[in-house]
Amino acid sequence: MRDRIIDQAFTRESLHGNVGEPTYSGALSFFRRKYTRDLTGVDVAVTGVPLDLATTNRPGARFGPAAIRAASAIMAWSRPYGWAFDPFDRLAVVDAGDCPFDFGRPERVPDEIEQHARGLLDGGAALLTLGGDHFISYPLLKAHAAKHGAPLSLLHFDAHTDTWADDEEERIEHGTMFYHAARQGLVDPARSVQVGIRTYNAEPMGFNILDASWVHANGVAATVAEIRRILGDGKVYLTFDIDCLDPSFAPGTGTPVCGGLSSAQVLAIFKGLAGINLIGMDVVEVAPTYDVGQITALAGAAIAAECLCLMAHNRAAR
Repeated sequence: MRDRIIDQAFTRESLHGNVGEPTYSGALSFFRRKYTRDLTGVDVAVTGVPLDLATTNRPGARFGPAAIRAASAIMAWSRPYGWAFDPFDRLAVVDAGDCPFDFGRPERVPDEIEQHARGLLDGGAALLTLGGDHFISYPLLKAHAAKHGAPLSLLHFDAHTDTWADDEEERIEHGTMFYHAARQGLVDPARSVQVGIRTYNAEPMGFNILDASWVHANGVAATVAEIRRILGDGKVYLTFDIDCLDPSFAPGTGTPVCGGLSSAQVLAIFKGLAGINLIGMDVVEVAPTYDVGQITALAGAAIAAECLCLMAHNRAAR
């Protein structure tokens, strides 16, 4: 019987390429990438932040990183559909495991996330982070701004603006991160865009908003053109809250809102954004406890793969 390739999270020798293994077994790293904190020759480190202490509705996003990793196994045998290349041929990608933090000292968690991210960035890798609730984007933005310079452009897919006013900077809350990020100069609202919004906030803080109704009325091509116009050639941090999708496509999340984007719309928008200057990315708020048939985790894994394709687009094939 010929040798079977299995448990590539531990047995993989090359950091590039895909080799199929049974989707129903084996170690569940992200897309079967090697589990390692050795960043020698690594282009992108995937890391999880299993935090849901900042949720305002249903908890459970702490299980998001594991759910996304598990769902990614069904896609790991082939390149993402619709792209002319396999991102794993162009990028050396590893799974760097999860961010450690002390749940019993929540006031220390933001700094622990930031320092974890800084360590990986200082090792020379770009980051694809799996959440966790959306608060994690705040310390991640701090780490990326320190590495790449501030302000960054924010490309934010969400049902909520997450710019509600909060003058207590030390609070841990998943609806105020970009209020603080804008006030601190981590991001430039004029060169940032929020897509899929469908909850009221009286103060947009200067962010450009393409709400869900606008996307539905104007279509994918116009959405892509407007995003590209706003972002220009600036350095972009991309954050995708899974509740940007309509609950029919992503029920497994803490704050679902009706009227959202479809999976097809989002995948088409991502393909239209090839060439943007992407320097970091996260996919957050997958809460598998409320999922149906793993479809939310699957959407999260697919969107994370699209993020890698956006970053790989600007790299020559190896």
